[in-house]
Amino acid sequence: MFTPHRKMLVTGALLGSALLAVPVAAHATAAPPDAARTGLTAAPAAAGLDDPAKKEIAMKIVSSAENSSLDWKAQYKYIEDIGDGRGYTAGIIGFCSGTGDMLDLVEYYTQVKPGNVLAKYLPALREVDGSDSHAGLDPNFTRDWAKAAQDAEFKKAQDRERDRVYFNPSVKQGKSDGVGVLGQFIYYDAIVMHGDGTDPTSFRGIRARALSKAKPPSQGGNETAWLNAFLDARVWAMKQEEAHSDTSRVDTAQRVFLRKGNLNLNTPLDWKVYGDSFHIG
Repeated sequence: MFTPHRKMLVTGALLGSALLAVPVAAHATAAPPDAARTGLTAAPAAAGLDDPAKKEIAMKIVSSAENSSLDWKAQYKYIEDIGDGRGYTAGIIGFCSGTGDMLDLVEYYTQVKPGNVLAKYLPALREVDGSDSHAGLDPNFTRDWAKAAQDAEFKKAQDRERDRVYFNPSVKQGKSDGVGVLGQFIYYDAIVMHGDGTDPTSFRGIRARALSKAKPPSQGGNETAWLNAFLDARVWAMKQEEAHSDTSRVDTAQRVFLRKGNLNLNTPLDWKVYGDSFHIG
């Protein structure tokens, strides 16, 4: 079950190309100029958060905060109104009926599987977008969501929208800023909670606030100093809204990894969220 300290997209907007204005910084160690002559080969590029093993770790850490569980794959069927003004929150990443991403998900699911059990709710989802209303959804939407979650195509649709809206843009921006796996995860968790929009508490706003205090590695800055500045800005954003005011997902999780210098998010990992302890061996 989701903790009450949840979030979501301020609007249904996706990360735009304007955000990705910084050149990509290479993480690979280049081979010597005479590599071909000596027979040496270039060292492989460091894994990013999009490495399958690292991505699995990311899913578990986010789920510890969003669902109080490491079992993120058990959350496809999850749905409830947690009273944060965003209507129903559901699925593996907290798609919300009031923020556009749930609507996008059901529209895509209906494209790949016309006549599915949720398709009939599309008119209502369009009407409630931007509000916390359940008009046209109650009383059976939650039941039908859980039914849809038994369908492999709906699970694939949730995975696809998670990656398209949240995971891939945050990893791309992290690589562009020259941060490693932990930094890319820090970005991902921020986008999951705050979404990306034009207001100061969106991911874009948080990053802009951090830029006023530090520079990312791609601009010559120190990675640890930059990530601390980003987390400072993230905490500020969280405290602007009561539903997000518990900052333990930063204080006793991400800061712990950063203080230990674990920029590659290597296991074992130990952290706490909202007082609960978690471990990945």
